[in-house]
Amino acid sequence: MKYNCLIIDDEKILADSTAEYFNLFGVSTVAVYSVEESRKFFKDNTAELILLDINLGDGSGFDLCKGLREKTNIPILFISARTSDDDKIVALNIGGDDYVQKPYSLGVLLAKVKAVLKRYGQAATTEYTDGYLTVDFLSKQVKVNGTAVKLTALEYRLLTYLIEHKDRVISKKELFEKVWEDRFTGDGTLNVHIRRLREAIESTPNEPKYIVTVWGDGYKFTGGKE
Repeated sequence: MKYNCLIIDDEKILADSTAEYFNLFGVSTVAVYSVEESRKFFKDNTAELILLDINLGDGSGFDLCKGLREKTNIPILFISARTSDDDKIVALNIGGDDYVQKPYSLGVLLAKVKAVLKRYGQAATTEYTDGYLTVDFLSKQVKVNGTAVKLTALEYRLLTYLIEHKDRVISKKELFEKVWEDRFTGDGTLNVHIRRLREAIESTPNEPKYIVTVWGDGYKFTGGKE
């Protein structure tokens, strides 16, 4: 069965109440309470988005996220009562798309989840391909020279935004607003993600042909077969 949202949180009452609230507003949601239950879920079900707690009774949300990123690019939003900036940095670096602090407002969280679902569900075309690089917008799979490459959800989102605006110079400010949205970031973070994307899709990352830096202005996706 396909759900819009999967909640993985060992706080059963909170997870169940959040799922119930989301379902009332048309976001099909189910909750599981452990790493093991999440693995069983994915044997017969799919989800378009995951809300993932860091502390689970039988394991770490960080470790689970790393494992999921080996198989899927679907967005993962961490939910946690932990307030350390280090936790937030780790969550984003291992492939999380955002970090939501507990206790959270159900209304605010629902709005965020709906925005993410809408954003990831939109695609002007079903595929970009040029013979070397292929991006399937429906399956969210990226291939380079016929071989699948692993991207975090944020890296995938950055790549698709660049592709959607092919041959146009996109400023850093626009990328912060459209890709990161309300999340604080800076030049250093953007540079790291651009570097990782180049390492993933360029045959010569130090001499990029796809994601070109336009000094003083931003970046441009040029496309074209390498």
